[in-house]
Amino acid sequence: MEKIHPLLDREKQQQARQYEKEKRLLGLLGMLLSLVVLLAFYYSGLSSGLAILFSNRSVIWAFWAYILVFQAVLVVVGFPLSFYSSYIHEHKWGFSNLTMKGWLWEQVKSYLVGLVIFALLLGILFWILDRYPQQWWWIAGLAMALVSVLFAALFPVLILPIFNKYTPIKDEILTDALSKILSEGGLKSSGFFVEDMSRQTKKENAFLAGLGKTRRVVLGDNLMTNMTIAEIVSIIAHEVGHYKHKHIWKHIALGTTQQLVVFFLLNILMRGAFPSFLSSTRANLALFPIFAILMAALSGFLFGPLSNILSRYFEGQADRYALNHIQQRETFKTALAGLANRNLANAYPNWWVKLLYYSHPPIGERLLMAERD
Repeated sequence: MEKIHPLLDREKQQQARQYEKEKRLLGLLGMLLSLVVLLAFYYSGLSSGLAILFSNRSVIWAFWAYILVFQAVLVVVGFPLSFYSSYIHEHKWGFSNLTMKGWLWEQVKSYLVGLVIFALLLGILFWILDRYPQQWWWIAGLAMALVSVLFAALFPVLILPIFNKYTPIKDEILTDALSKILSEGGLKSSGFFVEDMSRQTKKENAFLAGLGKTRRVVLGDNLMTNMTIAEIVSIIAHEVGHYKHKHIWKHIALGTTQQLVVFFLLNILMRGAFPSFLSSTRANLALFPIFAILMAALSGFLFGPLSNILSRYFEGQADRYALNHIQQRETFKTALAGLANRNLANAYPNWWVKLLYYSHPPIGERLLMAERD
């Protein structure tokens, strides 16, 4: 990192590289821990034991017992690492604003929301496995695509309010500027909201969430404090670019294709290695840890880097759209550089880090593109 963009703080970038490295190591530890838990859950006999519970009653009882125990084991075993990575580590770097009580409450809410979503998705999958054992892989793939669309539409109105408070933005100059940039992209918003993000962290964020009537512009209160109106407009212009290029639908189409391939390969592997697979719902429950491991491995190794490459391409398109629809290009650059400096985003990662982990082009590349294009 001998030469950096003049808008970037060299000392902050040195800190960003260290922060990113530590977060990456914590993420790898989390993945390893999840793998160990899943293997232990299966080979200890706990998985098969839970699957045959309530053998004289409906399998639904065994399903709910399995879900509750499985999630509880993951939470209990993963609690020390989760506490360190999201509480101690974030406080160490001066980001977290949460007290211990506040952090614990966030974890409880995350657990309950995750439990409901996990039970819903797994319930759909196991119903399809039981009802259509020969065709399950493509039916499940299409079902997950439908769920993705519903989730994208309902996320801002059902899930987000559980974790944060969203208040309509009263600054008419700002909302008028945002309305203008949306209308230029042929979009309408159901509202402009500020998120009480500072209650949890000093990091900044802004996004355009939802589909159709649930679409809304959300700005973190930290971001509103640290950015000018022109900089905020440049950030939202980028989000409009995603809609203008239909990136949400393209992501859903690509995700559906990926899921179909993964499920197709899973069907071959599971049938070949485990003759009991698809013989009954209880057998499928018992095999779930292996199913989950193989699905994660196939998704990660086959599609991880490719998905990042496509995502970075889409992000580049959204950047170019923003640059062509804002009045001053400099505001786009100062907004990105400000985010990099304050959020400790590594603007110049190693090539392999970018390949494996970056769904967005590094900010150093985005700044350079803003000056050349």
